[in-house]
Amino acid sequence: MSRIGKLPVEIPSGVTITVDGDVIKVTGPKGELSEKILPEVTVSSEDNSFIVKRKSDEKLAKSQHGLMRALIQNMVTGVTSGFEKKLEVSGVGFKVALQGNKLVLNLGFSHPIEYEAPAGVNVAVDKMNIIVSGINKQQVGQVAADIRKFKKPEPYKGKGIKYETEYVLRKAGKTGAK
Repeated sequence: MSRIGKLPVEIPSGVTITVDGDVIKVTGPKGELSEKILPEVTVSSEDNSFIVKRKSDEKLAKSQHGLMRALIQNMVTGVTSGFEKKLEVSGVGFKVALQGNKLVLNLGFSHPIEYEAPAGVNVAVDKMNIIVSGINKQQVGQVAADIRKFKKPEPYKGKGIKYETEYVLRKAGKTGAK
């Protein structure tokens, strides 16, 4: 049995979970999220929690068991506290600004890069830090990855966009000895 799948999803106060056919909806103080229930699992409510059970012991059912429980837990966490990813921009001459809802990045290219985040994801700028936040964990992670993709950190000087918790392994440059 899946170690993650067998754990119940606790429902905090202020959050309601409804199941309509094969769609589960989670509503909370920050918004509403919905997800399609995977075909190999069933979702049931017990007391103040939700339990995910698999229909069989096949490999697909086992993999979907833990996944569905994690998706429901992420929806509950998203509508209560939300998710946040922090990115750091480092490099001489690099600039980050927010113009309306567009993120404008000057990363040493011949032109500035303009990025508009999708609906439901907020982007904030604090000096050389970019803060991506929202209620959908997958969307927040994807937007952060898209922004990082513009200029990945390079191993010699560490210039580029990196996650706050990311460690860039630095390489030694040329020694100049013959």
